Amino acid sequence: MNKIMTLRHRWNTAAAALASGAAALPAAAVNSLPGGPAVNQINLHPPAGKIAADIITLHNGMLIVCLVIFVVVFGVMFYSIFAHRKSKGHQAANFHESVGVEIAWTVVPFLIVVGMGFAATKTVVAQKDTSNADLTIKATGYQWKWGYDYLKGEGEGIGFLSTLDVAQREMSDAGKPEGDNYLLKVDHPLVVPVNKKVRIITTANDVIHAWMVPAFAVKQDAIPGFVRDTWFRADRTGDFYGQCAELCGKEHAYMPIHVKVLSDADYSAWVKGKLKEMAARADDPNKVWALADLIARGEKVYSANCAVCHKADGSGAPPAIKALNGDPVVNDPDKGKQIHTVLNGTDKGMPAWKQLGDTDLAAVITYTKNSWSNKTGQLVQPADVLAARSK
Repeated sequence: MNKIMTLRHRWNTAAAALASGAAALPAAAVNSLPGGPAVNQINLHPPAGKIAADIITLHNGMLIVCLVIFVVVFGVMFYSIFAHRKSKGHQAANFHESVGVEIAWTVVPFLIVVGMGFAATKTVVAQKDTSNADLTIKATGYQWKWGYDYLKGEGEGIGFLSTLDVAQREMSDAGKPEGDNYLLKVDHPLVVPVNKKVRIITTANDVIHAWMVPAFAVKQDAIPGFVRDTWFRADRTGDFYGQCAELCGKEHAYMPIHVKVLSDADYSAWVKGKLKEMAARADDPNKVWALADLIARGEKVYSANCAVCHKADGSGAPPAIKALNGDPVVNDPDKGKQIHTVLNGTDKGMPAWKQLGDTDLAAVITYTKNSWSNKTGQLVQPADVLAARSK
């Protein structure tokens, strides 16, 4: 009896210690992200459009069909094994074939497959119907960012790059992830209006990428030299997240997609503001800039586009990403070498940056040539970039 009491006391003490320890644990560092991944998610994303909802319905229906087939087939099999086992005196039947069984296991699966195909056809056809879109946007995959060009509809003429937020990359490099949107935050999200059919045309500049947003049930490969398309219609406003879904190189994990869905009024206001911003940035390539002005502008361009890989201090991430601080090409008296590299990229992972304007490229090259320990005093004008681009 004493031993039992002692064991019970020890058990109660241990249980109390575990309970107090659990209560002292901090709350989960990551919460579910609306429009993005959820903590302990085991199902598909909550749908944000009719197609996505239809796909989930199909998915659940197919699972039920497969479950019923599983239960019936294995139920009959296990029942037969149990009820007709040798220990009960049953003898194995000796027969060559059964026409009835042959017909049954041919016709029944055929009808099941036809029924499943019939149920899915309407949704699959609707997925591929990109006609009568209210808005057409080209999504171009780059190593490792997305470029968006509004080709048709309200906002026509808008174009920008969407890059992983620099602070997100710094957290990754430091091994200290923070926030519910870790590695999903970008500098410029794709903005679309609610309840409008948005056609996405995908292509790529270098290798195969894939544009995927699970809440819209959209995943379309972006292939160099090819044009493919898909579409979605968001049924509510909010932020929705995805990622490149094709292994595209060492920075694949740093290529998120952020779609911001706005009301019609808010979207129109965004379009007006974006067009005004682009008009203000439409610089004359023949303008002659002062060194200080180019460096100031180049620092902003570098922070938005280059610092993700080369870091804010120009140190890079060797051996894959070269340091710009002290780099021979950056410090070379022939400024044409760096212009060529930035415009065309390299075969060692450096992407081409032709999508940036002449002034922005001239500014960022000038900035790198005159920052950190690089004190070349060299000045690259937009006209220099324009001339190199035309070669």
